[in-house]
Amino acid sequence: MEQRDATTKEPIDYGILAVGVLSVTYNCLLAFINHNITPLASSHVALSEILLLIYSFGFLLKRGLYEEDLAPLGYLLATIFLTVYVIAVNRTGYIDHLRNVLIIFAFVIMGRWTNERTLKLIFKICSVVVLAVLLCEIVSVQAYVALFHPAEYFENTRGVPRATYSDIGLFRGALGFPSRFSFGIIDHRSSSIFLEQVSLANFCGVLVIYLVSFSNRLRLFDRLLFVFTVLLILITNDTRTMLIFSVACLGGYFIFPWIPKTCDLLMMPMIIVMGFVIHAFRPDAHEDDFVGRISGTIRNIIAMDIPAALGLELEKATTFVDSGYVYITYGATIFGLILFWLFVSFFPAGKTPNQKRLAHSLSLFMFLNLMIGSTAIFSMKTAGIVWLLVGFLKVNESVRGKDAAGKVGISVSA
Repeated sequence: MEQRDATTKEPIDYGILAVGVLSVTYNCLLAFINHNITPLASSHVALSEILLLIYSFGFLLKRGLYEEDLAPLGYLLATIFLTVYVIAVNRTGYIDHLRNVLIIFAFVIMGRWTNERTLKLIFKICSVVVLAVLLCEIVSVQAYVALFHPAEYFENTRGVPRATYSDIGLFRGALGFPSRFSFGIIDHRSSSIFLEQVSLANFCGVLVIYLVSFSNRLRLFDRLLFVFTVLLILITNDTRTMLIFSVACLGGYFIFPWIPKTCDLLMMPMIIVMGFVIHAFRPDAHEDDFVGRISGTIRNIIAMDIPAALGLELEKATTFVDSGYVYITYGATIFGLILFWLFVSFFPAGKTPNQKRLAHSLSLFMFLNLMIGSTAIFSMKTAGIVWLLVGFLKVNESVRGKDAAGKVGISVSA
């Protein structure tokens, strides 16, 4: 049943709206500045994320922390402890995983304070912008490059050299290669406002999660907008993982409400076991395809030893860009991986049908992605709004405890 008028009287929280939209779009804004105003460096990208997090934490301090925020707070404090430990034993600075958890913490609690009208507007604006730029990229890649100059941006801010075999100006990872899976709609992997293909694929996954858990609260036009955006990304981005995920969630919309919430705890072990089965059949697969990525992750898991699991080989963490389970373990110890597993499995609510749809699709999205990638699911460009949704649905379809819950933090009055 469509919800047409219930949220029209809710005030828009423009602070949360700005953070939500900017967390998705800041990369393309920086790219435009990089080419048209002044060259940027990696520090400018980091500063942009820091400013968004500073505002988010200021918002949380003003509102205060409550009893229902204890789980994300405990996750953050445990991660800080592990970060200090890893830095101490390796005698080198490393805060990548802490930064990832800071994003989860900030956005999931902001989601608790977000009203439905603001949340819907965030997803709608982001989807419209992504779709508009994607259409521009499909119709004229020259016009798209003239706007953002992706190759130049990633060379300046990430140190990624431009492709020597192409002078079109796209990010080298988006160029693809002849043998890669493709629908053949365009001659490269679409990137839209993200300027690189992986984040656009994950944004597609986030929209699928939103549709699965929220479609019965959307107007018909909005549902069509999100479905069209998802389909256009799938047929132009050539993402195998999100294609599998989307098909699974299509059936999951009807099945997920009947699956107990506790089954999310089994999602990660089941995916890892399936990975071992695939690896057993293709132990030498090294291709850049679904099977090759999975087999590579399993080989890396098998190669880990006790020092690696205890965070004593931190210098190797960044080498596992396609093996998320290994990446987290090397950078945050096996305990960091366990904490992430438990938080994803247990924190989302699982009482109503929509909450169960969100919980199951989120677990599948996170743990499947970790089998074939590493940092992508933690990027603010996609992680921010999905955790905003998690925080919102946790309290919106159950008893809201903002007034009843005991306060555990300090509220800073304006």
